[in-house]
Amino acid sequence: VWVNAGDVVLVGLRDYQDGKADVILKYSAEEARALKSYGELPESLRIKIAGESLFNDGVGVVVFLVLVALAFPTGAPPGVVDVAELFVVEVVGGAALGGAAGWLVYLVLRRTDDYVLEILLTLALVMGGYALASALHVSGPIAMVIAGLFIGNHGVKFGMSEKTAQHVSDFWHLLDEILNAVLFLLIGVEVFAISFGQHAVWAALAAIPLVLLGRVVAVALPVNVLRLRRTFTQGAVPVMVWGGLRGGISVALALSLPDSEVKPLILTATYVVVVFSIVVQGLTVGTLIKRVVRS
Repeated sequence: VWVNAGDVVLVGLRDYQDGKADVILKYSAEEARALKSYGELPESLRIKIAGESLFNDGVGVVVFLVLVALAFPTGAPPGVVDVAELFVVEVVGGAALGGAAGWLVYLVLRRTDDYVLEILLTLALVMGGYALASALHVSGPIAMVIAGLFIGNHGVKFGMSEKTAQHVSDFWHLLDEILNAVLFLLIGVEVFAISFGQHAVWAALAAIPLVLLGRVVAVALPVNVLRLRRTFTQGAVPVMVWGGLRGGISVALALSLPDSEVKPLILTATYVVVVFSIVVQGLTVGTLIKRVVRS
């Protein structure tokens, strides 16, 4: 579990029941809430939404760090090679660390049949793995996604008894609910740090359609390319665009910006986009699904 200025990254486990795998590996808290409201969403589309969210936060943090390094250089301005090196180290290093950590914990899980100990092992994997990633300057979110994928697939199937898998799944579901509540409380508290001046409000209102436009491009292009070889559920693009909610990670990254004249403006615009995403998109995505998917 990673909690940072109102953001929560959860690594869960796959719950094997009746031969079906329910992916709960890692969602942003906002998308986790949205998925629960989707109701009878086709399983293939539900998995695509969940799968996309697996790496969104991790890659987003890495790209943010690269852009901050370019905009606020501490020494000589970084060149193209420096930027590429930072990106590769963060992504590849995080993935390698997550895979190695997940493998080591899996080896221990295979040699024990105590569900209390195994729950503590998964918790230690997340807490210790993220701390180690930070110390090594690689992507913690990506590391935990890879570790969760490994434990949630291979670990549950070959390293846990059915009883242990159920207890571990129940533990992470409970932790998910608690931390989601904490996250939204912290997002609400952030309103006291927001400046709602005239320029900030106009910037925020302009940011909403720009973010949605970027989301359309980011979803529609790859989906249309992949349609040449794969079949997508009817209405996949509008549901993935409107259901791609933003939340704690966006606010946390805006708060982490170095102090500058534009930071209050960016923070206000980010907060308004997040509120619009959670309230408007989150409350209307169910209606959209009924119209474009089930019609």
